[in-house]
Amino acid sequence: MPTFESPEWFILIPAFLFAGWFWSKLGLLKPLRLAIILLVTLLLANPQIDRLEKALDLWVLLDRSESTEDLVDVNYPGWKQLLDESKPSRRDQLKIMNYASEVLPQGNDETEIFTGSRTLTRTNLALQTVLSSASDERPSRVLLFTDGFSTEPLNDIAEKLAVQGIPLDYRIIRDEVADDFRISSLSIPERSQLGEPFVISIGVRGHSDGPLPLQVFRDDELLTETEVTLINGVGRVEFTDRLAKPGAHEYRGRIVPEKDAHPGNNQLSQWTEIVGGPRILLLTNYKNDPLAAALAAQGFTIDLVDSPKEVRIGQLAGARACILNNVAAHQLPNGFLEALDFFVRDQAGGLLMAGGETSFGAGGYYNSPIDDLLPVSMELKNEHRKLTVAMAIVMDRSGSMGAGVTGGAAGMTKM
Repeated sequence: MPTFESPEWFILIPAFLFAGWFWSKLGLLKPLRLAIILLVTLLLANPQIDRLEKALDLWVLLDRSESTEDLVDVNYPGWKQLLDESKPSRRDQLKIMNYASEVLPQGNDETEIFTGSRTLTRTNLALQTVLSSASDERPSRVLLFTDGFSTEPLNDIAEKLAVQGIPLDYRIIRDEVADDFRISSLSIPERSQLGEPFVISIGVRGHSDGPLPLQVFRDDELLTETEVTLINGVGRVEFTDRLAKPGAHEYRGRIVPEKDAHPGNNQLSQWTEIVGGPRILLLTNYKNDPLAAALAAQGFTIDLVDSPKEVRIGQLAGARACILNNVAAHQLPNGFLEALDFFVRDQAGGLLMAGGETSFGAGGYYNSPIDDLLPVSMELKNEHRKLTVAMAIVMDRSGSMGAGVTGGAAGMTKM
């Protein structure tokens, strides 16, 4: 059944009818003019037709991170019973999802254990999963059970839910405790120039004042251990850093309180990108590889890695090309070859593999993620391995070959 967004315009109909009766000379009651008046009024009222089914998909998101694990396990059976009893009809569906570091659907067994990692609270990822899974033909609604401490930003998620017409309800679940501390913010520039200093700002909140131990990491390497002082439950510390190598780097802050009710919100991370001139990532097994000097002489910035096992996927960020100089596939970290495939196909990066004993097929690249990127076959066929030559020797043993020859030793024949 159609609805009207601005039904107040229908007041024009009795107004025109009265005007047509009172001022008959206007001819407003003539069939054609009356039909035009009704049509214009209908358009102004902005009729809406709801094409969605008369049913509801309720997406229930359960925060299964370390800070809420026990609370959800205790209360879930009661929540499930209330939701089942309040379903208006059989056509309405209840879709329950568990999330922490990953998002996993809840099975029919209420005693099912969440098997994903509980170290993070990725509320944004859970809501994005609902947005991508919701049906266009059925109305959807989200009910979120969480402690409110997401470990990833929730930027633009409210706008995306509104665009798709999905309302969000939430219930905050927390223990009534007074000894919870958390990192509330970690702010760094999204992008900085090579060698340029930048500020790292970390905010901490807690229920009591005083000093709190703080650790700061860059790419899993401990940069500094310091203290942040909380005043009125809020503390902030700032320091600077600069990087001499381009690429993407992850900064992570972590507090280490002696006693904390919710340890799952004690750390927060953020990425930054260091950009420079045209940069090439060179992976090689050679110390002082002469290829690096040759490329540097052409004006390239060389990111040299002579221990391939230590290369990071983030070093591909901002690079123009990657060169594998006699590096075997097993020497590279897990996931780096998949990242190279994305680097070439989606980011338009260059890839060059130099020959050697541990390159191409001999280096284990056959059927690898980059096999199809290079214009050569990586397969080691048997005929390529043999590298042999077949030779037939034919000897004439007829009687004429037994004749003697001049100029040679006595008794020497043609044979």
